[in-house]
Amino acid sequence: MTRRTNAKILFLITLTLFVYNSCKLQPSITAMKQNNPFQDIDMSYAKKEIVALYNDNIMTGTEPGRFAPKQSITRAEFLTTLVRLLRLTPVQAEVPSYSDVPSSKWYYGYIQAATEIGLAAGTGFGTFSPNRPLSRQEAAAWIVRAFKQHPAPTATLPPYRDQSEIASWALPYVQTVTKLQFMVGYEGFFQPKQSLSRQEAASLLYRVLGHKTWSGEIGKVISQKIQLGWQYGQTAEQYKQSLLKSNVNVMSPRWYFLEGDGQLHDYTDTSILKWAKQHNKAVWAMLGNSFDMEATHDLLSSQAETASFTRSLITFVQKYGLQGINVDFENVHSDDRAYFTRFIKLLSEQMHETGAVLSVNVSPELGTDWTAAFDYKAIGQYADYVVLMGYDEHWSGGSYAGSVSSLPWVRNGLETLRQDVPDQKIILGLPFYNRDWRIQENSTSITALDSTDITLKKQSELMQSYKFRPAWNDMLNQYIATYNDSGLHRIWLEDSRSLSLKYQMALERDIAGFAYWPIGGETPDIWTSLSNAERYSSYSFY
Repeated sequence: MTRRTNAKILFLITLTLFVYNSCKLQPSITAMKQNNPFQDIDMSYAKKEIVALYNDNIMTGTEPGRFAPKQSITRAEFLTTLVRLLRLTPVQAEVPSYSDVPSSKWYYGYIQAATEIGLAAGTGFGTFSPNRPLSRQEAAAWIVRAFKQHPAPTATLPPYRDQSEIASWALPYVQTVTKLQFMVGYEGFFQPKQSLSRQEAASLLYRVLGHKTWSGEIGKVISQKIQLGWQYGQTAEQYKQSLLKSNVNVMSPRWYFLEGDGQLHDYTDTSILKWAKQHNKAVWAMLGNSFDMEATHDLLSSQAETASFTRSLITFVQKYGLQGINVDFENVHSDDRAYFTRFIKLLSEQMHETGAVLSVNVSPELGTDWTAAFDYKAIGQYADYVVLMGYDEHWSGGSYAGSVSSLPWVRNGLETLRQDVPDQKIILGLPFYNRDWRIQENSTSITALDSTDITLKKQSELMQSYKFRPAWNDMLNQYIATYNDSGLHRIWLEDSRSLSLKYQMALERDIAGFAYWPIGGETPDIWTSLSNAERYSSYSFY
């Protein structure tokens, strides 16, 4: 063996030992970094809490290697920690909630997410004051709201020595966090207007996370409800691409129609069926009547024709292996109420024999001819699901301009339906469209001159083009905007915030799921907001 060979072997042995020892040391280096993420917390009483929250991705520093423990925490910073703690996702909302929270700021998505679930409100006049130091009484209010606690109605605890300095709106929250022993003041003083330091915030959040019941809720797996997406105005390929970016687990393509000849027409696209199977999505094909009142009457009034039509539909269900049918019969004459119920009963019986699901779309009870054909109780008895179309509060061609789907109107329609249909059978339809109204306004009413149907994407384009700033309406729970273009235009906006609030309202009633008309009309932020709403609504902090 040559000297060069010996040297080469020695080099390889040395290199091997170096790599081996480096690999052995790496875990301890990583652990050291995790235990010492900041250079300025060694003297902080909250060092343990700061490190724990940092490792859990809840709190970060003010700059690399620096936490600034004694520095006041801002409203934006503290709200961000709450959103992270609750395992919610930042929302890059198309419509900003506050004039002083631009979308370019790092905290924009966190403040939007918190606002959409009702956790935070602004400081007045459409502002949030994100960089203002958070006061201790504000922190108390946010903690109580975030964990769905009911503020103490009266002074049930021994008063703080500075209780007179606590704002009247904040007193119930301060009493509640004191009772929970999350914030207990110092030597009998609460110091409500004093800024909360970053180390105080860490200590507070750590105590909150130490509540075993609450931390268990935050970490639990959320079971998804029915999420039905209707196809309209999209090719099969566009529909598929939209679904890939959505929360939808039930597809409803428009395939079957009753047309003027009284026959059932089949437009099944087998490529969608194949795609749905590959992506683990159910298919409830839509059955429509093309708004043809006369053809619908001819079909429903004849028992023989109804039976034949139903058999044809069942043949398609079996032929294509469909998981369900979604019946969308609209503009049905009030005299056909009993006939329509008979049709749903017959279809339900045959669908159940095949193991498929029957869902039926209905409009909210308006006390008009438009809904007179729906026997809600009977439909709820025979169908597996009743889909409430929670839109068209103000419709194209109507005399008055207004919201497509205000929260009070949807809530009223849902409550009315719940009187006849069990919650576990109700699916709420939400709008992914809106109307751009050209109006004439006076002191008592807003007259619609005409309107244009627009998607939520088009709505965003209009907002950018005309630079209008929507204003939030607390009664309707949505934004309203006005602009001029060959006349006065007004839009009652549907966006991530308005839809999230309707979604949460329905979740409180534990309905079966949601449907969306139409898929492709939404902006990407909508799905993030609805996922946040579903997660947050599932939490029970008792």
